[in-house]
Order: sequence, then structure tokens, then C-alpha cells
Amino acid sequence: MHIPSGPLAGRYPAVAAMALLALVPYLALSSALAPLTPLISADLHMGPQTLSLGLGMANAGYALGTVLAVVFAQHLPQRIMLVTYAAISVVGSVLLAAAQDPAMFIIGHVLQGLCTSLLLIAAVPPLALGFGAEKLRYTSVTMSMCIFGAVALGPTIGGIQTNAHQWRPLLWIVAGVAVLALLLTVLTYDHTPPANRNVPKDPLAISLAAIGSIAAFFGVSELTSHDFLSTVTVLPLVAGIVVILALIVYQTRSRNPLLPLGPLLRSTIPVSGITIALCAAAASVSVSDLTLTLVAEQRGALHAGLLYLPELGGALLTAFALGRVIETRWLQYLPPVGMVFLAAGILVFLVKVPADPTIALVGSGLTGVGLGATVAPALFGAGFSLPAPSLQRVFAMVELLRAVAAFMVAPIFVHLAATVGGSTAAGTRDALWISLAIVVGGTALAGLFYVAGGARPSTPNMDAFLNGAAPAWPSPLLFDRLRRSRVEPITDELREDQVVASQG
Repeated sequence: MHIPSGPLAGRYPAVAAMALLALVPYLALSSALAPLTPLISADLHMGPQTLSLGLGMANAGYALGTVLAVVFAQHLPQRIMLVTYAAISVVGSVLLAAAQDPAMFIIGHVLQGLCTSLLLIAAVPPLALGFGAEKLRYTSVTMSMCIFGAVALGPTIGGIQTNAHQWRPLLWIVAGVAVLALLLTVLTYDHTPPANRNVPKDPLAISLAAIGSIAAFFGVSELTSHDFLSTVTVLPLVAGIVVILALIVYQTRSRNPLLPLGPLLRSTIPVSGITIALCAAAASVSVSDLTLTLVAEQRGALHAGLLYLPELGGALLTAFALGRVIETRWLQYLPPVGMVFLAAGILVFLVKVPADPTIALVGSGLTGVGLGATVAPALFGAGFSLPAPSLQRVFAMVELLRAVAAFMVAPIFVHLAATVGGSTAAGTRDALWISLAIVVGGTALAGLFYVAGGARPSTPNMDAFLNGAAPAWPSPLLFDRLRRSRVEPITDELREDQVVASQG
């Protein structure tokens, strides 16, 4: 059956606005719900552990959705699936806003998390590839604002609602945004066939992603009422991480993988970029959660949210910086520069724990710049290292790993801060030092990969990339420079032997 195109089909501003509205609600709520949890728990008669479990399962849904989106995009009409995701997102948002009991709240939020990642993988790569090189910079800005700007805005809007002693108005606004996203999805509808039916459906990969995500986030959610080393916490957490690692190994070794991890993890620039992205995601979210919680305890949720507005400013600033360098060799310089800003932000927060207003303003601004300058540029750098048809699947795998790093590590650090050091302030200081070590160590490791591979920044060939003819830039094999340094002396010796033999 032929479905006619929508009146706004093929119009970049409308398609970009659709992606923006589809992604912002859940990502903003991921950081906005924290100050609202006492109100939600009281109204819905939901204990802290039940609420924590619901939030954890929503994050698991987000992680799983990245893999499901790839399967659906390869085998089903892509735009029809996009409309379907947007419609289910509306259902989840309405359930969440109208929740009368814990079950409605949890189901609604899980549907939100699942559909947000489905929409991300289904909407952003086609937006990046379908409108030519001249629109790519705008797509990069849109994506960075969606993911990091929304997360940075969350504490402020959560603080406003907490100060009003209301939580439903925010969630109804989110539901309204979801309806607008669905409307734009329908208006911009343009039939798009399945991407590649030759890609395997791979139920084993889907099962590993589901089991790993659910187990890991279940274990993390149990930290609300259990010790870290308790059986109900550590066993599912470790098992989930092991299963996700098994997924990576399985996809790396597969001859026809669902996720192209083999080429990705054997190439220098993607491995260096992914290392930075994961370390930055883990450290930055943890730093924000830890320091914001202490400031909110001292000054109230609204005041704390306002003090952390520079984080939003930093994220927006780097979003536009990404747009400026996306088609230049400077894109590869942006992630390490972002790590320097992130480390500087952590050091500022370490000056005084809890942070006073000046430290909160400066520290949050620096961490906002650090987060925005690392994850999205590293993700694009990884995607440019493979041919364009792989971009959607590259985004999916990197976003799966980023979600695990960002949403799983932060609760562990919050638990550490509350249970180690004799006080929350002392525990927070310890956690900040660990976050700083992750940033410094991750930057050093990424630099080692880059140098050992012999990679060099180069201007991406966007025409060849967007046409699917070749990667945007060359990326040597991992440790290629070290391999060549070992091979060359042997080659010289063989050449000398050949000369002697010829003369004899």
C-alpha cells in the first residue's frame, strides 16, 4: 500500500525540528526527575527502591533501543517505524503524566526511554546523510543540543517544579512535546525502504543486549536499599557487564555482524574517540549528580538548578563549535580539548565541597563545555572512519556504550559518596578524585591509541563519505605504527641477506 508523502517531506528545518522534539523530553527528564522524586513517591505511594527500579529500567530500555533500532531499520520501512516510535512515545509520556500508581509510572517511563533511543538511531543518521554536506553542520548542532543541552537543562526545570511542589505539569508539558514530535513525524513522512535486508536479524545479539542492559541497570537500581557488595546488587551488575562485553566480542568476531564492531574496534581513530566518549560520559554525569545533590541540600533545588545553568551554556557553546569544525581536521582536536575542560571543571569543584555559588557557576560551565566537546565529536569522528552506510549502526553501538557509561556509573558514584568517607561531603570528594582519574587516564589512553596507530588529523572528504564511496578520512589500523616499527628491521635484514646471496 502506497502512503503519500507528508506536506513537509524533504524540508530540512521540519525534519530537524522533529528530531529535536523527539529526543529532548526523556533526556531532560533523566536529570530533572531527581529533585522531584520525593513528591512523586508521596503522591504515588511508591517507595524509593521501587522508584529507583523504574528509573533504572527506563535507562535499560534506552540502552536496548539502540540495538533494536538497527534491526528494525535494516528490515522494515524506516519512516513507518519512525512514526510508530513517535506514537508509542506519546503513549508512554501520557501514562507517565497521568500515573495513578507505580505500575503506570514505570511502564510509561520505560516506554519513553525505549522510544527515545529508537528515535535517535532512526532519525539522526538519515538527517546527517540525507541533506548533503551543506546541512551536516546543522545536524551536528541539533544532535549535540538534543542530547547534552537537554540533560544540562534538566536540573533547572526540575528545580522550578520542585519549588512549586508539583511534578505533573512538567510531565504533561513533556507529553505535549511528544505529541508535537509525532505530528511533525507524520507531516515530514517520506517513504524510505529498509536499509539493508542482507544484514542479519541476529536474535542472539538482541538477546545479549537485552539481558545485559536489564541485568546491569537492575543491579545499579538496587543500590538505593542495598550495599554495593550485596548479592542482589553486585551479581546482576557484574553479570550484565559481562554479557555486554560478550555482545561486543561476538559482534567483533562475526563475519556478518548486526553491529560493525570489527572494523570499528580495529581502527585507530574510532577506538581513540570511543575511549574519550565513554570516559567523559561516565565522569561528567557523575560529577554533575554528586555536586548538584550537595548544593540542593544546602540551598534548595531551585537555587541549585539556577546555579547549574552555565552547564547548559557550555553545552550549547560546544554544540555550535562542533558545527563549525565538523567538516575540518579540527574535529579530531575537539575531544581532547574537551577533556581538558572537563578535568578543569572537576578541579574547580574539588576546591570546596559542597560548592559555593561561585564554584558551582564556574565548575558547571567548565563541565558543560567538557561534555559537549567530547562525546558528540568523538561519535562523529568514529562514524567518519567507516563508509556512510555503516553510520547508523556505528551510532547505535557507540550510543549503547555511552548510555551504559553515563547512566550506570553515576548511581554507583552517588552510592559511594553516601557510604564512604564518614560524610556525604567527604565521600563526594573521593568520588570527584576518581572521576578526575577517569578523565586523565582516559585522555592518556586515547592519546596512546592515536600515537601508536600513527593517525594524523586530516580534512574529511565529505563528498566521498556522503556518496558512500569511502570513509571521510583514513584511519590506520590499531597499533599500526608499532607493527611497522617491528616489521621494518626484519625487512632490512632480509634485504641484506638477499644482497649477499645474489653476490655469492
